[in-house]
Amino acid sequence: MGKNRAKKVKRAWRNISTKEFDDYNEKATRDANSGGSLASAPSDSLFVVDKSTDVPVRRKIEKKREKVLRFESVLQRNPFVKAVPSSILKKLKKKDKTVDLAQDASKDDDKKGPESGKFDIWDDQGKVNIKGKKKANPSLIPAVEVEPPGCSFNPENESHKDSLALAVAEEMKKIYKKELEPEPIPLTVPGEPVTEDDRYFLEVDHEDDDDVDEMDEENQTEDQINEDENRKSKEKRITTVVKNKRIRRKEQQKAEAEAKKIKDLSKEIDSIPDILQEIAKEDEEKKNRHLRRMVAKEERLKSGPPRLGKRKFEPAPSQVLLTEEITGSLRKLKACCTLARDRFKSLEKRGILVPSAKRSRK
Repeated sequence: MGKNRAKKVKRAWRNISTKEFDDYNEKATRDANSGGSLASAPSDSLFVVDKSTDVPVRRKIEKKREKVLRFESVLQRNPFVKAVPSSILKKLKKKDKTVDLAQDASKDDDKKGPESGKFDIWDDQGKVNIKGKKKANPSLIPAVEVEPPGCSFNPENESHKDSLALAVAEEMKKIYKKELEPEPIPLTVPGEPVTEDDRYFLEVDHEDDDDVDEMDEENQTEDQINEDENRKSKEKRITTVVKNKRIRRKEQQKAEAEAKKIKDLSKEIDSIPDILQEIAKEDEEKKNRHLRRMVAKEERLKSGPPRLGKRKFEPAPSQVLLTEEITGSLRKLKACCTLARDRFKSLEKRGILVPSAKRSRK
């Protein structure tokens, strides 16, 4: 009896209605699509207090201005949509660009292919050539260099002497350099015409040299013939005893070479710590050499610019007044146009302009 009753109860479970669950799911989806359920919405969004008393009549232009456009309605935030972070959007845009470029390139290739049957393997269509930004290396030379105090219009006696000594040393250096330069090759070489007697003696000497050369060639051919005959007489038939001796000698030499190789290898293994010390010393020397090179390069860049053209940079001579020209007053100072020249030399020294040749007025 108990078993039959249990079967009837289980059959009755099939007749339980699921209408309430279906209605709830439909309502939830409807609320999600419409923007939210009315029960959970605040009263301010559902009900509006009418405050339109004594409001002036609006014109058509005002009504049109207040109208919500389509892009504004699309841009209104939906509470059920999560915002996408900006980094993901940037990555997606980059991917879309690369995919579009690849598709355009493949389309161009497909169009060209069936027409001609040939394609250019060096064709760069579809590739994006992005030029890198050029970063200007800052110059170590300052834009405005301060001259030593001895170059002033009213300098002290000691500083003026020091500046004069430096200027004289620069000029003497130029003079010595010019004197020590190798002499240029002369365009013409002075000489005397050859007389008839000298020409006769030269022709006789030339004939004697030809006779001596012919005699040497004949002697060489005779010596070569004698050597060939002696070599043929010395060549004899090698016996088996001599062959065996040679084979044994070769094997012995091979064994000695292998033993020497093993001995040298064991010596190298024993001298590993010394080798490591030598490597460490070499690395240290390389680092010191690199530092010296860097310091020398910086000093070179401070003294002058890198080579930009075929001419080297020549620094301007130091503007030092002579002892007779020192007046001690700006009013009595001799006028000279050195400002433009100084700025031009500064631009050349910093590597902004290519050094140009000196131009003299005609």
